[in-house]
Amino acid sequence: MEENKKDNVQLPDNAFRELKEGEQYEPIMSPKKVYPEVNLWSVTWGIVMTMLFSAAAAYLGLKVGQVFEAAIPIAIIAVGVSTAAKRSKALGENVIIQSIGACSGAVVAGAIFTLPAIYILQAKYPDMAVSFFKIFLSSLLGGVIGILFLIPFRKYFVSDMHGKYPFPEATATTQVLVSGAKGGSQAKPLLLAGIVGGLYDFIVATFGWWNEMFTTRVIGLGETLADKAKLVFKVNTGAAVFGLGYIIGLKYAFIITLGSLAVWWVLVPGMGVIFHDQVLNAWNPELTTAVGAMSPEEIFKYYGKSIGIGGIAMAGIIGIIKSWGIIKSAVSLAAREMKGKGDTTADVPRTQRDISFKIIAIGSIATILITFLFFWFGVMEGNLLFAIVGILLVALIAFLFTTVAANAIAIVGSNPVSGMTLMTLILASVVMVAVGMKGTGGMLAALIMGGVVCTALSMAGAFITDLKIGYWLGTTPKKQESWKFLGTLVSAATVGGVMMLLNETYGFDSGQLAAPQANAMAAVIDPLMNGVGAPWMLYAIGAAIAVVLTFCKVPALPFALGMFIPIELNTPLLIGGFISWYVSSRSKSEKVNKDRNEKGTLIASGFIAGGALMGVVSALLRFFGVKFDYEGWWANSWSQVAALAAYLLLIIYFVWATKVKEKK
Repeated sequence: MEENKKDNVQLPDNAFRELKEGEQYEPIMSPKKVYPEVNLWSVTWGIVMTMLFSAAAAYLGLKVGQVFEAAIPIAIIAVGVSTAAKRSKALGENVIIQSIGACSGAVVAGAIFTLPAIYILQAKYPDMAVSFFKIFLSSLLGGVIGILFLIPFRKYFVSDMHGKYPFPEATATTQVLVSGAKGGSQAKPLLLAGIVGGLYDFIVATFGWWNEMFTTRVIGLGETLADKAKLVFKVNTGAAVFGLGYIIGLKYAFIITLGSLAVWWVLVPGMGVIFHDQVLNAWNPELTTAVGAMSPEEIFKYYGKSIGIGGIAMAGIIGIIKSWGIIKSAVSLAAREMKGKGDTTADVPRTQRDISFKIIAIGSIATILITFLFFWFGVMEGNLLFAIVGILLVALIAFLFTTVAANAIAIVGSNPVSGMTLMTLILASVVMVAVGMKGTGGMLAALIMGGVVCTALSMAGAFITDLKIGYWLGTTPKKQESWKFLGTLVSAATVGGVMMLLNETYGFDSGQLAAPQANAMAAVIDPLMNGVGAPWMLYAIGAAIAVVLTFCKVPALPFALGMFIPIELNTPLLIGGFISWYVSSRSKSEKVNKDRNEKGTLIASGFIAGGALMGVVSALLRFFGVKFDYEGWWANSWSQVAALAAYLLLIIYFVWATKVKEKK
């Protein structure tokens, strides 16, 4: 009987599509019933996952510059431990474990993109003081602000926009949790895909049997085009990124890739021709290479990426203007509840209950006040004016860009938080210099402010994923929201400790830790605080592109994301999106197409889950010093040929697997 109940656990037909007029979405866990969610089991495992993944993600992110998404591997572990313990009705508990544990990735991304820049600059400016307290508090306060600012928008993103956004990471995590609840043969397609995708990515990351990337440099003509015309094509051949593209779908993947090609195939080669003999270093005096002598990757890094930042910032502003009605309604609802005129808890179904807006409003004011005091006495040298300007900037940017971060996650599963934070740092630096705060004190203040904003936006983006998972499955949002604060506290403490340990062990200025985002922040903020300036013209070009796209009815944010994210991570999205279209359209039967598409979503989720989980394993192996030397092999063009062959086999397997009928 229990097995039959498990087999009946499945997402409704309208889980991933837009609802018809009058149609309601009914989650797996009925709103009319109460299920185990928050208890000693789920909270304990949530804390353990937060500590473990905060440490692993911080190390990997600082070592190789990539922060893996923790939600999926945590969901897999949650399913595994609940199954091993033979816990009944564990679906709600597993969502809480995942929700608490996922704070790790959000806080880590917020911290390591900005705060190591303090250590990097400290080598040049020894009087720049940093402490565990400052790192911990900026991460904690940023995370809390992100949670509080996002909650009023939960209903809009997860319910009102149901079926309009793909939510790729939330989809994959939900499939993992549902398959775990089903058990038996129902979970086999996801498990098999997870093994295939996980082993595929693990072999590349750990043993390097084939290259992680295929580029046109593999042939002589491609090398010549890259050197002379600054024209190159790249594709990351990972299983997880391909799976992400499948879930995103062809429409958004096409727009994202168009943005990438606009930078890599038009702007980068164009700059190579127009500014061939010029050194464009007005905002970066340390840059001494002429544009024509740079590789396409260097032109993108120093110039193209800044155009993407301008595009993201303007797309964000346009998004804020478009969603101003939602922002106003959220604020007015909070005001109404503060006056005691909101709906009572008894009137709202369990699956739609949020933390009281009265608590959110009071909590937001209290957190901003504490942040202000932290700025005043801990960062701004006791200067009241600097502290007031700092908190106004942080609160305004964090509030306005919360919806942008959530939007980006809902569309592509990737938060452009480093781009938005870089823009925050630039604005903060310009304003702080204008009010008289310069030099090392100004650098430290701007970086701490950037750390708070970065963590807030990172948390907002990650949290909307958790809330969407809860919406699909039928958990209580209020419980997810309440316990998210605990995960943020634990993660902030862990990240602060790991960061100080890594600096003591390696030294961020030694080059042994890549910390690319933090290095970029340091490179930008140093000249700004010393009166050199910023690449305003490049930002303006990106902003103008976003405005033109909006007038042409093309979504500006995914296009701008494509401009900012490297081409090798965008092209596989298009490949995955194309396979999604192909799988769901090659039969004359609509039902067959629908079934194949659902099977494809399950397999893509397995690829993402397997890749993410094995990414953690690979990170742990590196942490303990287990590393295989394959750099010489990867320098050989045949490693890219091998990568292309492996990638084609992976795609063929994927298409074949969608045709296989499940045994009844």
